[in-house]
Amino acid sequence: MSNAGKYLALPVAAVVGLSTACNAAPAEDFSKADIARVAEVKSGFAPSYTVNTVGPAALDPRFLTAQKLPPGLTFDPQDCAKSATENTVPEGVKGNMAATTAEGDGVRYIVIAVETSDAVPVNTPSDQCRKVTFTGAGMRGLVEVVEAPAVDGVTTVGTHRVLQTVTEEGPRTGELYNYVATFGNFIVIVTANPLVVADKPVARIDTQRARDLVTQAVGLVKG
Repeated sequence: MSNAGKYLALPVAAVVGLSTACNAAPAEDFSKADIARVAEVKSGFAPSYTVNTVGPAALDPRFLTAQKLPPGLTFDPQDCAKSATENTVPEGVKGNMAATTAEGDGVRYIVIAVETSDAVPVNTPSDQCRKVTFTGAGMRGLVEVVEAPAVDGVTTVGTHRVLQTVTEEGPRTGELYNYVATFGNFIVIVTANPLVVADKPVARIDTQRARDLVTQAVGLVKG
């Protein structure tokens, strides 16, 4: 989140002099960036993990669309409904993606690298929307902002989603950690969620590993 700067009044001539004497820092060069390199994160997983790679290929909405929630939910704060349900990549955006999926120790990690035709806006929740709860018929949940890795020159956002539903078999709880890093026309997304394994307790998600994957994937894509 950006901090508001302090303003200093200067004569017009002084402003002109400063503008000619000081040049803005050049934009970072991403000409060597390659989303295909995200596949290299697979080397960090133990042999016990099942690892698969996809792409590069056209954007696949199945990887990028947030879980659809039923209509009629009540959000608190009410004004945060859009922020809590917004997709990382807006619908209609054109581009390519590559992904690596790793499953092991009861957890699924998905690392996605996206290159879009144009830069997309970053969905950064406001202070008011850092924790949003929702309730509806037979379900409740929350979306909250969590720690994201600090990467130089990259905007990062982390969120934690929890969804509790009531079924004939009893209550069910699902959770997902989602980390997004944006730089230029590139986006790195890392998700982590527990797998449902019969006769085994739900595994704890290693959020530090997920954050490390964000940093690693950004470095790989940049090259």
